[in-house]
Amino acid sequence: MPNRHLHSGRRRPQRREPTGGEFIPSGQRAYIALNKPYAVLSQFSPPDGSDKRTLAEFAFPPDVYPVGRLDYDSEGLLLLSDDPALNALLLHPSRRHERTYLAQVEGTPSPDALARLEHGVVLEGKPTLPAKAAVIAPPLISPRPVPIRFRRDIPTAWIALTLIEGRNRQVRKMTAAVGHPTLRLVRTAIGGLTLADLALAPGQWRYLSADQLRLAMQL
Repeated sequence: MPNRHLHSGRRRPQRREPTGGEFIPSGQRAYIALNKPYAVLSQFSPPDGSDKRTLAEFAFPPDVYPVGRLDYDSEGLLLLSDDPALNALLLHPSRRHERTYLAQVEGTPSPDALARLEHGVVLEGKPTLPAKAAVIAPPLISPRPVPIRFRRDIPTAWIALTLIEGRNRQVRKMTAAVGHPTLRLVRTAIGGLTLADLALAPGQWRYLSADQLRLAMQL
């Protein structure tokens, strides 16, 4: 079984004196980054009667909970903590905190489709906030254990999409709205904290340092 726990440096970030209102991690709290695998719920208990995998299998310390979520069929960077302040600061809509996703989509989005993603599409009667969108080369990421559906007559492309809000299944709904359904979705960054820099394989997690937390918070 692969090593799931990558402890880097001290177990918990050290408390520092505040400077200019920055987020100050508590030395008594846990701050964790997980590379969430495909087909895992972002919760510790499955729904009644469900046999779906959950976060309970990853042996996290007691009392941590996910900060935000990733859908069952999405992958990538997920933060966990037992510090309520982190949840409030990262997820409050007024902060417009950036999250970056790589999406493999059906077809190749045109410049017009990318502009629509950036300027906003209407979902459930409400336009999305401004975003960043670009077609990219296929990324160097771990293969998914369940391959995407393959349709010989429809090519696929990868796009990078950076959002400043977190509505339910937002990336999938946005790409579908411009005619390019998402086939695979990986969150690669929260603020300035990237999955590549953390060097986590799917299913691995590590404690974050104070500097890594500041990157995630964009401070």
